[in-house]
Amino acid sequence: MIGRIAGTLISKNPPQVMLEAGGIGYEIDVPMSTFYHLPATGESAVLLTHLVVREDAHVLYGFASEAERSTFRQLIRISGVGARTALSVLSGMSVADLAHAVATQDTSRLTKVPGIGKKTAERLLLELKGKLADALPQAGGGASVAGSTNNDVLNALLALGYNEREAHAALRHLTPELSVAEGIRAALKVLAKA
Repeated sequence: MIGRIAGTLISKNPPQVMLEAGGIGYEIDVPMSTFYHLPATGESAVLLTHLVVREDAHVLYGFASEAERSTFRQLIRISGVGARTALSVLSGMSVADLAHAVATQDTSRLTKVPGIGKKTAERLLLELKGKLADALPQAGGGASVAGSTNNDVLNALLALGYNEREAHAALRHLTPELSVAEGIRAALKVLAKA
């Protein structure tokens, strides 16, 4: 099993990248969450990987974090969910958002992901229940308040039509003590300047 590849990023054609390591160019499919965090072509990059061996192909999937890779592995264990669907889920929402949707049993959040219908969303929520608890912000102190505020601001931005990448970029500029309403206003100001 190929578990990690470090090398030079040769090309980026979503959702696939090519990473050269040891003179070999590896074609790797990545979720958009990983794709947005990759450096420019020609620079060095490291991806955690998962190799799927099928009758007609060997497909390598790459991830920026262990949380993404382990969530991908949880998703493909579910009956009827293939690697493409798992990649789509991770491209449409962060691991923390997926864990939050599972914890709150929010099918509407999952059905916003292209290719995920109501029945698939319900099956995902049922199968993943209790398996993504590590991805949720830990309870205690102000961290959980800031985490829930950020989730509320994120959901508001998504509801207003911003994509996941834009919303997360805006959240990075927020301070933890803001209320949800103040956070939304501040995030919209950041997005207006972009």
